[in-house]
Amino acid sequence: MQIDYLADRPELLPELARLQHAEWGRFNSGRTLDERIANLQRCSLGRTVPTTVIATQGGILLGSAMLVDHDMSTRPDISPWLAGVLVIPEFRRRGIATKLIERIEQEATSLGIPTLHLYTDTASRFYAKRGWSWVEDCTYRNVRVTIMQRTLAG
Repeated sequence: MQIDYLADRPELLPELARLQHAEWGRFNSGRTLDERIANLQRCSLGRTVPTTVIATQGGILLGSAMLVDHDMSTRPDISPWLAGVLVIPEFRRRGIATKLIERIEQEATSLGIPTLHLYTDTASRFYAKRGWSWVEDCTYRNVRVTIMQRTLAG
């Protein structure tokens, strides 16, 4: 498996956008696939905020993770965020998500970012096992979510 910037593999952008749209469309029910593609292009700069990394093997997209300025419109006071952690279902439970998260944490550390945040509606235990701490529970776009943070080594 290799992890690259999406900016270095732009041919995979439409596929990733479709996967994200299917996975998280409930948070942005009015957003079209074309809007998601455009947003993903804006978040694919590499070596900066925002950026997107992808895991591939033999040219096959396995998953992604993002480092973004803001991920919750109701919490503009919190920045930056780990977002878009997604592993294609048939490749789950192989440590791919952990590797993607670690890569985003490394990117953030290299940019001098001391703390990252995320929100999840299903995976708080997963993140807690990887050193993330609970911040608060809240409702975001009609979905109950947990906000978490992780202080990075600096």
